Amino acid sequence: MLMDTNMITAQDVSTLSALFQKRVAKTPDKHAYRQYDVGSQQWTCSTWKEMANEVARWQAGFEKEGLKAGDRVAVMLSNSREWVVFDQAAMGLGLVTVPLYVEDRAENVAYIINHADVQLLFVQDKPQWKRLLASHVDLGNLKRIISITRISVDDEPDDPRMESLSDWLFGLQGNLQTREVDPESLASIVYTSGTTGRSKGVMLSHKNMLSNAFAAMQCNVWSDEEVFLSFLPLSHMFERTAGYYMAMAMGAEVAYARSIPQLGEDLVTIRPTVLVSVPRIYERVYAKIQDGLKAKSAIAKYLFNKAINVGWCKFQYEQGRGRWHPKLLLWNILEKLVAGKVLEKLGGRLQVAICGGAALSEDVAKLFIGLGLPLVQGYGLTESSPVIAVNRREDNIPSSIGTVLPGVKVRIGENDELQSFSDSSMLGYWDNEQATKDSFTDDGWLKTGDKARIDDDGHIYITGRLKDIIVLANGEKVPPADMEMAIALDPLFDQVMILGEAKPYLTAIVVLNPDAWSDFAVGMSIHPEAPDALSKQGVDKAILQRIAARLKYFPGYAHIRRCTATLQPWTVDDGLLTPTLKVKRPKVMEKFAKEIEGMYKGH
Repeated sequence: MLMDTNMITAQDVSTLSALFQKRVAKTPDKHAYRQYDVGSQQWTCSTWKEMANEVARWQAGFEKEGLKAGDRVAVMLSNSREWVVFDQAAMGLGLVTVPLYVEDRAENVAYIINHADVQLLFVQDKPQWKRLLASHVDLGNLKRIISITRISVDDEPDDPRMESLSDWLFGLQGNLQTREVDPESLASIVYTSGTTGRSKGVMLSHKNMLSNAFAAMQCNVWSDEEVFLSFLPLSHMFERTAGYYMAMAMGAEVAYARSIPQLGEDLVTIRPTVLVSVPRIYERVYAKIQDGLKAKSAIAKYLFNKAINVGWCKFQYEQGRGRWHPKLLLWNILEKLVAGKVLEKLGGRLQVAICGGAALSEDVAKLFIGLGLPLVQGYGLTESSPVIAVNRREDNIPSSIGTVLPGVKVRIGENDELQSFSDSSMLGYWDNEQATKDSFTDDGWLKTGDKARIDDDGHIYITGRLKDIIVLANGEKVPPADMEMAIALDPLFDQVMILGEAKPYLTAIVVLNPDAWSDFAVGMSIHPEAPDALSKQGVDKAILQRIAARLKYFPGYAHIRRCTATLQPWTVDDGLLTPTLKVKRPKVMEKFAKEIEGMYKGH
């Protein structure tokens, strides 16, 4: 870590609100946040001093509501400076923040609001609130709803609890408050988006989140001139810790992307130095690159593959895991002709791209690292605030999840489970003593639920999930995640779920990419939009062949015998995905019960 005088360390502050106040005092006139203003159609910046003034006004608003320390307040906003203002205003008063996913289902939002006894809720606009009401959900003791977007005279709220932000803040002034609170007191309840059952409220203290941010900051060399591009939801602890609290500690500027579809444009405009992402983003770019190569000339394909090969060789040599080879002399020209052009589409000045939230395919990692992207994979869970381990740029083994953060201990427990112990481990689950007890060992170590091994050099490798294992009728055990990830690297497949528990063979349900399906169908002389296109003769066999090609390096028993294809994507709205885009296997199985029965008929 570069010890810049503008950086804040663990010795300087002990709470998240104190971190914000210290940042404002250190660099009041430095740019803090940048976001796109739809009205003026341009990017606008806010300084730390301007953020502090806004936080003070919002604190006056909270006090007007009669809220007291320990009360829960919820935020259901897209990534924005307003999200940060909410968080800091609340925590400075000792309130407990409850982040909600903007795209979450109304039933889950209502459950969280009721379960946490939320008193006040911030929403993006009135239509977002009306969608909740339209679901006829019970919103418990919620006393006030604040809409960030101004409510017009012609569209007065039909709920007396709703008020626009401008009206709520009208005439309010105040001084920035950072009340004395115990660092180990509850600061936030973050509900995990479980793939089965109800979400659990992870209780995190100031110490939990702050210690994790400071520990993560020690895993790279930084300057206070870093620029983050934020697009993962701030309601996800990965983005919140790495792209918000850590960025604040180092004095970096954070720009908020407009949307995932516009991410490509925003990367070129913002030119970030740091990117925090999940594997799916890289997988989509990977699939797009592979698809685009099909239309390239033979020489272009050769140069691209050569660039990756030489770049990977260069990476291994620089990491001390490979010898120097004469082909490395080709890198400068290959970087100019191929690699540099790809990286320019990512902004052209990325110093580190951090990937977490799920396993990253080695094929995807090799492509980007081979092109010169400093991509490092990490690992964690909401219950650990969230980072446990991460690769360092100078010690990067892409197939691993890296080594532990400073201050974090890990061990391999019963059934090869990875367990951790640190100041970042949660206080427990809100109003769920049994789940809390089940998540810790008798001697206080946090159970991750992931199977792992640890090499002599400290690198950790995730080998599977304790529960996400398919046991076939013949006793063979199959970890479906690796297979699903391999299949999804084919541009034809957007989403994949493998089945086979207690069955004689494996099957799959796949969601096809519309554009790739169109080309695929035309190649088989089938009209892609015909109602019966997916049931045409030969389609199943051709899709299974594409699947088999992606699984050729898996063991023989990892063979998909039958499949069901659909063009209807699985979404959060239809209840088939969690807000973090993980597949809810029981829900998908329920939706496709008839098709699943058909795939095993006669066996």
